[in-house]
Amino acid sequence: MLGPVILAASRSDQMRRFVSAAPGTKQVVGRFIAGETVDQVVPIITDAADKGLEVTLDVVGEDITTPEQAAAARDAYLELVERLKDLGLGARAEMSVKLSMFGQALEGGHELALANVRPVVIAAAQIGTTVTLDAEDHTTLDSMFAIHEELRKDFPQTGCVIQSYLFRTEDDARRLAAAGSRVRIVKGAYKEPAEVAYQDKAEIDKAYVRIMRILMEGDGYPMIGSHDPRLISIAQELARRAGRKLDEYEFQMLYGIRSDEHLRLAAEGHRMRVYTAYGTDWYGYFMRRLAEKPANLLFFARSILTKG
Repeated sequence: MLGPVILAASRSDQMRRFVSAAPGTKQVVGRFIAGETVDQVVPIITDAADKGLEVTLDVVGEDITTPEQAAAARDAYLELVERLKDLGLGARAEMSVKLSMFGQALEGGHELALANVRPVVIAAAQIGTTVTLDAEDHTTLDSMFAIHEELRKDFPQTGCVIQSYLFRTEDDARRLAAAGSRVRIVKGAYKEPAEVAYQDKAEIDKAYVRIMRILMEGDGYPMIGSHDPRLISIAQELARRAGRKLDEYEFQMLYGIRSDEHLRLAAEGHRMRVYTAYGTDWYGYFMRRLAEKPANLLFFARSILTKG
């Protein structure tokens, strides 16, 4: 299995240096990362809006070691909010945040992350959009869910992410599938031990379907994060059985992956949101995209071999 090997490499400084220096890296990274700056990503946001798509924006970066870096991450999102305000795109673009960027892993990290993310949530609400808290590895989830619950007291539209490969997630889904909630379901992209997560793809997919059913039959707003045609079809059927209208759930896919499918779903009247990452600290995000689909790794390897 290549996935676990790639995920292990995502935490290797030596591999980071090798991948960053590889001649073909820039070409492949550009497939998944929309740019390095807000200015570079603005045309992508406006193009998506023109095509009837919505976006969720992720300023990539996870290796936060000081409170100052966490504050800088907060400020990067606040800058993004200002640009969305200037463009009048608050209704079409939300933001996804990883609390590790806001200092969650530092001393006093839970309180620090909450203090840093709250101004972003406030600013987002002021321009008519919202924030979704991304799920990271299982050791961070209790803190993430507690911050999510705290933020929802004043900003009930704040979303969160759950991962089907974790044993705990069906219980989390039942708790979260309440009126006003916004929940994105994904399979999961971190290396997790067998004690807490399914290791077999078929079991992860079965759990994904069970969790989708919980969300579709609940009172919240499900966000289906998948590129799998079979799971997308199942989601549509579960929504139909639950009596949901097309604007009562949405699909989400990654920037650069199955772009034709983005347009097809939008043309059918579905809400289709493109997860769009940008920034200079792209390595961890990029490696998880490789781990999710071995074909991406082969594409990367060919690019290295044919450059320089």
